Amino acid sequence: MTQPTDIRRALALRVLDTYCCQGGAGKGYSDAGATVTGIDKDPQPRYPFTFIQGDAIAYIREYGAEFDFIHASPPCQHDSDCQRIQGNTHPDLIGPTRDALNSTGRPWVIENVRGALPKFRNPVLLCGAMFGLETYRHRYLETGGGFTLTQPHHPPHTVPQAKMGRPVPPGHYGQYVGNFSGVQAARHVLGVPWMNRDGIRECVPPAYAEWIGRAFLASRTLEVAA
Repeated sequence: MTQPTDIRRALALRVLDTYCCQGGAGKGYSDAGATVTGIDKDPQPRYPFTFIQGDAIAYIREYGAEFDFIHASPPCQHDSDCQRIQGNTHPDLIGPTRDALNSTGRPWVIENVRGALPKFRNPVLLCGAMFGLETYRHRYLETGGGFTLTQPHHPPHTVPQAKMGRPVPPGHYGQYVGNFSGVQAARHVLGVPWMNRDGIRECVPPAYAEWIGRAFLASRTLEVAA
């Protein structure tokens, strides 16, 4: 049965993937059926979709309204446990990014690590166990622009996790951060076969972003059908 034109248009989705790095989030939105454009301040030759090198906040403010949905993964180093242990300093971009996103009038999501929780408003937690991944990799999401997410069930962590950055013993889940070993295994577990170590240790697993993308498409289709 052919869908009415207005519903077909609702299912066409243009996503702006900001701070895109090597494209974990972008791959998820693409798997959900979106056309994806990524922007990052650094060259990203491994990014698998349309890529623009530039300042994410400036780009959001100038062009964000041209997209249907905006994903933002501001650099997590400012709020990560590893960087605090090492005494490194990094810019805190969550607030400025939120302000830029709100200026577009478009639906959006900001993703980050546990250390950013005090800055997040009504966050939703995603975990690899929710998607059948052999890693936990908690990521937190704040939504805006009229888009909301319902917290999915968080399964208990019954499988032991390898120590941070260490080889994964049999029967354990991997923790692929820092200068970890086992790049090929991490690619398989996270679903990112094109990435190198630098991309893997920071990426949003595509399964997370696909879930977000499908949730947004479902909400938009319901609005059109109504």
